[in-house]
Amino acid sequence: MKVTVVGSGNVGATVANVLAVKNFLDEVVLIDIKEGLSEGKAMDIMQTSHMLNFDTTVTGATSPMDKPDYSATANSDVVVITSGIPRKPGMSREDLIGVNSKIVGGVVDEALKHSPNAIFIIISNPMDAMTYLTIKNSKLPRNRVIGQGGMLDSSRFRYFLAQALTKAGYPATPTDIDGMVIGGHSDKTMVPLASLATWRGIPVKELLSEEALKDAVEQTKVGGATLTKLLGTSAWYAPGAAAAALVEAIALDAKKLIPCCVYLDGEYGEKDLCIGVPVVLGKGGMEKIVDLKLDGDEKAKFAESVAAARNTNANLGDALKG
Repeated sequence: MKVTVVGSGNVGATVANVLAVKNFLDEVVLIDIKEGLSEGKAMDIMQTSHMLNFDTTVTGATSPMDKPDYSATANSDVVVITSGIPRKPGMSREDLIGVNSKIVGGVVDEALKHSPNAIFIIISNPMDAMTYLTIKNSKLPRNRVIGQGGMLDSSRFRYFLAQALTKAGYPATPTDIDGMVIGGHSDKTMVPLASLATWRGIPVKELLSEEALKDAVEQTKVGGATLTKLLGTSAWYAPGAAAAALVEAIALDAKKLIPCCVYLDGEYGEKDLCIGVPVVLGKGGMEKIVDLKLDGDEKAKFAESVAAARNTNANLGDALKG
């Protein structure tokens, strides 16, 4: 199986590195507009193969902005798009819509020329809008366009819940926690489902005070912004690992339940919208949407998230081909 990662910055290189180390793919191709960047990072990753004991081949290619060349990506089964400008401190994901919509649109067009049957995973921000842009402009079936947000946000939710539980006297680690985030991949619109979160089967709402649980939810929602402030740019380890987890579920036909941004056509009472909901991922990409019964507060927050996503989509303007 062959996977292409478009964009060789911190996130893209992390995706490629995690995929290589997991050792379930034949080939990973890194591609970037900056000459030599992908080739250098691919070589660096490959020089760890003996030490980390993997056989995946990682190669790099340059595709100049003025003369795109995606020939090295031909016949990819999955294309992961990380390209675009990252956030800087003080910026929201929505601030990136103008520049990144042009970048993502061009990347999808070029990738499809060489891999017409590929499944696309979108990471570029604002991710929900970029996923919507991709599915509307490419005319691909909705199972083949998946936005990576919920996996990352849910992992952050588990981290903050584990921190809160440990502070409350229950020694938890993120791997002990079952927690899910749906809704938009935005500081204000994601919906951590506190009512469904558990620690080894025990509802966390039975163990944490209302204040502690609310704090974990709020920290999750600004998790990306917190890291951007600390790092001076967007995070990359967790986003890269999250995208690799989606690729793995598809490549291994794992049928895993993972919250992802997908196109809704009646589910949750919504149509013509891409937003985060729990889906089953397998070799066909998005194979099933699980329609959760949300409690009153979470249902209201999801409705707010839907409204915000529609508002962001309205700002895509000329980037939508119709």
